[in-house]
Amino acid sequence: MIALSLAEIASVVGGQTHDIPDPSAQVHGPVVIDSRQVKDGSLFAAFVGERVDGHDYADQAVRAGAVAVLAQRPVGVPAIIVEDVQTALGALARHVVRRLGATLVALTGSAGKTSTKDLIAQVLQRKAPTVFTPGSLNNEIGLPLTALTATEETKFLVLEMGARGIGHISYLTDLTPPQIGLVLNVGSAHIGEFGGREQIAQAKGELVEALPEEGAAILNADDPLVRAMASRTKAKVLLFGESGEADVRAENVRLTDSGQPAFLLHTPSGASEVTMRLYGEHHVSNALAAAAVAHELGMSASEIATALSEAGSLSRWRMEVTERPDGVTIVNDAYNANPESMRAALRALAAMGKGRRTWAVLGKMAELGDEALAEHDAVGRLAVRLNVGKLVAVGGREASWLQLGAYNEGSWGEESVHVSDAQAAVDLLRSELRPGDVVLVKASRSVGLESVAQALLDAEGEVAAR
Repeated sequence: MIALSLAEIASVVGGQTHDIPDPSAQVHGPVVIDSRQVKDGSLFAAFVGERVDGHDYADQAVRAGAVAVLAQRPVGVPAIIVEDVQTALGALARHVVRRLGATLVALTGSAGKTSTKDLIAQVLQRKAPTVFTPGSLNNEIGLPLTALTATEETKFLVLEMGARGIGHISYLTDLTPPQIGLVLNVGSAHIGEFGGREQIAQAKGELVEALPEEGAAILNADDPLVRAMASRTKAKVLLFGESGEADVRAENVRLTDSGQPAFLLHTPSGASEVTMRLYGEHHVSNALAAAAVAHELGMSASEIATALSEAGSLSRWRMEVTERPDGVTIVNDAYNANPESMRAALRALAAMGKGRRTWAVLGKMAELGDEALAEHDAVGRLAVRLNVGKLVAVGGREASWLQLGAYNEGSWGEESVHVSDAQAAVDLLRSELRPGDVVLVKASRSVGLESVAQALLDAEGEVAAR
């Protein structure tokens, strides 16, 4: 974080200093909400959670090196007292972003946000110092924490924005006003909360509405609901996709024998070949989105193509491919799941498993509301159509719908099985896996299926990660 005095911070957030002997003392370390992450010079923001009250850790934070605590009540150590810690954190982030003047790139979408954000960051880092959202910290707390890690050297700030309702993205763009806004897609993620895809589009489109006239809206030409957002912005519009009308597009898309996408990248500045290190054809759209951002910021087609070809996965449990010594390949994509990402992962599994036996270990897709039965059934059916060797559906009611969809599509019988929990899946796989098999593990985060992938890797001791 840029250095700010406690007096300046108090003024920015509308707070009162308390038990602070020297208001000129400077915060120069990160702003953190976990006392275990405090470093020398930090500001500790004391949030009240469902099970833990950060105020109880104020003394520990200061002893660990925090200059002060952002708190809602006196805590017996140097503190800036505010009415609401979340509001104050947002105000501090807004102040820092405006003071720095870095180019802010914001992105949203129903699927692929984190993977695309990681690609954008890796491409832009080749041009100038770049700060970006770690993992999926894309909400009203994670976003300002990321923005506050920027320094005077930061030229690009890449922020992922999530939404669970109308107005959420407007709130985030008010904290950190973007110059470039990217909308990836409008899918079924959280459809149970929003009520329909049109409502999701309304929420995601708040990003382009927040752009200045001199900014740029980067929209998916292949998604009609996203493309229609062009009418909601006063900024320049740049389209990406496989459509011939896209400004940044892909031609001759194919998968390598190992399931990695390759294509000819076209930008308004030229064309260049890309062969990605990531797995699955769905990453083509993500790469095009990243390329569009990079083009808008002045990078050439060849520079972008080189960066995309060398980019890897920066976030855990997203198509994380590891090969065991016995030749079994584990694909851990268990961070989260929705119908679009589940279909993409199954297609990637099918591509990776050519000539090999494939397993899809799948669990519940959460927050689908009235669409849950139909969507789980459809995923089970797709597994059959893609000739996945065996479906292992893990969990309760939703898992039974996955298994039933597969059974009804192909009368699979023993090729689809429903097990009660993660340990049952591990026991089944340990007894039946053989060298050369490819195993995909995927479900919504709440299911915790990453434990299945880890157990299968631990079973074989040392592994060689690709």
